[in-house]
Amino acid sequence: MNFLAHIYLSGDNDFIKIGNFMADGIRGKHFEHFPPDVQKGIILHRAIDTYTDSHDVFRQSTKRLHEKYHHYAGVIVDIIYDHFLAKNWTQYSDEKLDSFIGNFYRSLHKNYDILTEKTQDLMPYMIKYNWLSSYQTVEGIHEILTQMDRRSKNTSKMQFASEDLKEFYTEFEQEFTIFFEDIKVHSKQKLLSL
Repeated sequence: MNFLAHIYLSGDNDFIKIGNFMADGIRGKHFEHFPPDVQKGIILHRAIDTYTDSHDVFRQSTKRLHEKYHHYAGVIVDIIYDHFLAKNWTQYSDEKLDSFIGNFYRSLHKNYDILTEKTQDLMPYMIKYNWLSSYQTVEGIHEILTQMDRRSKNTSKMQFASEDLKEFYTEFEQEFTIFFEDIKVHSKQKLLSL
């Protein structure tokens, strides 16, 4: 799962959302200095990633891309799945997507001092280009994948994956819909156990 799904699956607690959002940049168990709910968000993020990587439907999606994109296939599917969450947002939340995103950006500003340096560096670009909102369109997904391809010095070829999204749009959307019901249940159970 990518940024939008991780934030959404965190529930209503801003600190859990922040921990879940910035968890990729935190290695090992070096997160005891964060507030307890941020720690829960980090643990939740890892549980979501582990569950996602082993889920049959997610693997079915990645298999479609593996020959072209190799180990980047999972990253691409994470982003594609965020597209379907954003596109179908009203099926998953009563809060408008723009409001959800705006509240999250405000929370990042309000809690700037507890963010990792990597998150502090990322935040201005994320907000300026409104990454979370751009997931709603295939064009927005293409931009995100192109930026990620640049970061890999154009070795990943991710910029071309928006063509795969268009070609297999129905299949990816069906897989996302099945998978997302499962990950919602798993995330709720994990949150209750933390």
